[in-house]
Amino acid sequence: MKRKAAALGTGALFAVGLAISGMTRPSKVTGFLDLTGAWDASLAFVMMGAIAVHFVAYRVIMRRPAPLFDAKFHVPTRKDIDPRLVLGATLFGVGWALGGFCPGPGLVSAAGGSLGAVVFVAGMTIGMFLEQALARATARAKQQQQHEAVQTTT
Repeated sequence: MKRKAAALGTGALFAVGLAISGMTRPSKVTGFLDLTGAWDASLAFVMMGAIAVHFVAYRVIMRRPAPLFDAKFHVPTRKDIDPRLVLGATLFGVGWALGGFCPGPGLVSAAGGSLGAVVFVAGMTIGMFLEQALARATARAKQQQQHEAVQTTT
């Protein structure tokens, strides 16, 4: 129960921060990306603030032997850049630029009733399901190729 309460509290704090900073308004994102027009630097300040908080908090938290509500920390270990990462980052950036939302602000705005955000979240959800289906199909094809290679050599 503590784990769920902590997740709810953290999510609510994140949502409030997004709303206060104005990051739930697509015009903030598109204004930030409009380098040749009426550029709005406020998103850069929000990002710098988030990076500074993370920089300090990560170092403090990782000194603990374990997280408060789990047996171990789940920190990514991969450091390579592969085509899936590049494609995903590209799609994220294009979606962010076109829709004016990234996942967090999109969810907050959708919960607030913004039709554009609801459409964004629906598209994002469909994209996630399609990526999972593609990843499963790719893994099955790779396993099949490996199985056929073993059959051919024996």
